[in-house]
Amino acid sequence: MDKEHNPSSEPDVHRGEAQTLAATDGGERLEPTERTQIKRYPTRGNYERRAIEAILDEAMVCHVGFAIEGQPYVIPTIHARIGDRLFIHGSPMSRMLRNAAAGVPLCLTVTLHDGIVLARSAFHHSMNYRSAVVLGTAREVTETTVKLAAMRALVDHLMTGRWEDARQPTAGEIAATIILELPLSEASAKVRTGGPIDSEADYALPVWAGVVPLRLTPGTPVRDERLQSEIELPEYVRRWRSRS
Repeated sequence: MDKEHNPSSEPDVHRGEAQTLAATDGGERLEPTERTQIKRYPTRGNYERRAIEAILDEAMVCHVGFAIEGQPYVIPTIHARIGDRLFIHGSPMSRMLRNAAAGVPLCLTVTLHDGIVLARSAFHHSMNYRSAVVLGTAREVTETTVKLAAMRALVDHLMTGRWEDARQPTAGEIAATIILELPLSEASAKVRTGGPIDSEADYALPVWAGVVPLRLTPGTPVRDERLQSEIELPEYVRRWRSRS
């Protein structure tokens, strides 16, 4: 199984599989480092900033890895991007945020699952995915204007337009929130698309093979039981749900 960004179990020879975003799109390219260079299935790697940003922007949740005194931790959280910076937030009681603010290196990852790849052999089953890894050291944001911009980005990352509709944070709420900023300077993406890649002898097997597409599908919004009856579903929620 390929654990460099995401699971895969295909052979080293891809026979023309359309599994990569690695071709340049003409945008800024992040120079790969020893830590971000894709070594397993390198044709799936992508270092274009726009490709990496698109994956980060679509993902609803990220996982942040860090180590304290030799003990590794991986914590799921919400993230948001403003330009070439990623932001995460939480309580001052958060072990992750406290240690990251003190300079502990971070590894932030996201994965989008696009399909289950069913091969003829169990060995060659896989998944279609888009993933991104960002490495670096975060800094704590203390400027009120930047904290507010980050908080807005985090809310609107969940649903565009929500910030303007919701009550704005109070001074106490701003002070009680830690915001960390992680530069998007050392990062890479890895992508798999396409169908299964079986051993040549297995193509004659009477076993169904193909891809089962996956996507995040919004359900019907459920009103809060204490919501005033005259308040209608906002248009931005209707638009977001219509993406399904």
